[in-house]
Amino acid sequence: MRWALVKVSLAVTAMVVVAFAVPLGLVIKEMARDRAFSDAERDAAEIAPALSITTDRAQLERAVAAAGSGDGMALHIPGDEGAQAVAIGRQRAADADIETTRETGRASTARAPGGSALLQPVALNSGRLAVVEVFIPDSAVAKGVGTAWAVLAGVGLALVVGSVAVADRLGARMVRPAQRLVEGARELGDGRLGARVPEEGPRELRLAAVAFNSMADQVVQLLANERELAADLSHRLRTPLTVLRLNAASLGDGPAADQTRAAVAQLEREVDTIIRTAREAKPQTAAAGPGAGCDAAEVVRERMEFWSALAEDEGRKVRMAGVDRPVRIPVARADLAAALDALLGNVFRHTPEGTAFAVDVHNGEDAVIVLVSDAGPGIPDPEAAMARGRGSGSDGSTGLGLDIVRRLAESTGGDVRIGSSVLGGAEVRIWIQVDGRERAPGRRSHRGSVRRRRPGRPSATFNRPGSLP
Repeated sequence: MRWALVKVSLAVTAMVVVAFAVPLGLVIKEMARDRAFSDAERDAAEIAPALSITTDRAQLERAVAAAGSGDGMALHIPGDEGAQAVAIGRQRAADADIETTRETGRASTARAPGGSALLQPVALNSGRLAVVEVFIPDSAVAKGVGTAWAVLAGVGLALVVGSVAVADRLGARMVRPAQRLVEGARELGDGRLGARVPEEGPRELRLAAVAFNSMADQVVQLLANERELAADLSHRLRTPLTVLRLNAASLGDGPAADQTRAAVAQLEREVDTIIRTAREAKPQTAAAGPGAGCDAAEVVRERMEFWSALAEDEGRKVRMAGVDRPVRIPVARADLAAALDALLGNVFRHTPEGTAFAVDVHNGEDAVIVLVSDAGPGIPDPEAAMARGRGSGSDGSTGLGLDIVRRLAESTGGDVRIGSSVLGGAEVRIWIQVDGRERAPGRRSHRGSVRRRRPGRPSATFNRPGSLP
């Protein structure tokens, strides 16, 4: 917008300067010509009294010298009754032009080499007409015209520069509020909910700033209401959790009882975390800083140890790979644990007892891949499985498990793919970008994508679809 205003101002000012400077320059040129011819007429009028009194050559030469025209004046006196014609000074006009002036008795101008000649008829005492010739060089006609054109050009250039400077300042005054509005929108989109823009500038931009600030306030209020609602709903879970904890305490000893009590304790911790997070004044929207994250291998070992007791009860074979050394990822420990629990819970919920499953961790240079695979029936519709809130229709299925996994992967710039594992069932591949870079503009999500597995390829590739709610 700023440069557009500058260009418009430059074009308009240039047209105005041309429209006024060119005619004014032509008028100045015409005025210089009129001035030169007026001076010539005045010089010719000064010699007229002498011609009306005498035709003596010596006296006329003195009169011409007194007129101050130098060799620019000439006298053409016709002969009379045997007397010869007298010519004083240097003749520049053609004889035909001189005779025409004498015959018509009117002043005229004629073109001469290097300029023009003013021919003025003067009556002699004998009744005949003499012709006074005054030479007007081209330099006299153009005297001062070049200077005038230079002055006009300078004034025009100054006007153009001044108008461009004024337009640039006005454009900056208009663009600056628009830029602040863009920056505010970007900050709000990045999660900085305190972003506001000054309500200044032109009227339209002031109104836009007022609308933006009002929208930001509404967003903050809506998020606050949502956090309060989440906290209230989470708090309502405390009563059934208390009942579960009391019932678990009365189960006595044994692996199943210990596992139930551990699950209830973990559920209480998760509810407490939800309440604390929801009650925070500001949402956690900033990216994890240097050193943040967890050891994926350690979290996988911990969660597999938790689920292995239930797997042993149901006769499931369990396999882990790639967890013998630390694997750092930019993901909070609780988030990764929640994602693994969601995937492993789906395995137990939607595959028959005795179905084997495995968790593999592949550590690359710029990414970490976590594979959760099973030997169950697979996923018939990966796209539907990845859709938030669309469960399988069975009891306890909310359709939010895979959405939790997807959001965890996409928070690092990665993604989630669903396919067929080498075990014959479903495989969920979590791609975690270790440097926390955002997804490139040209990179599309692989949500629910399916690829054909080539022979000999590892289980990171895909063969046929399967289903997890």
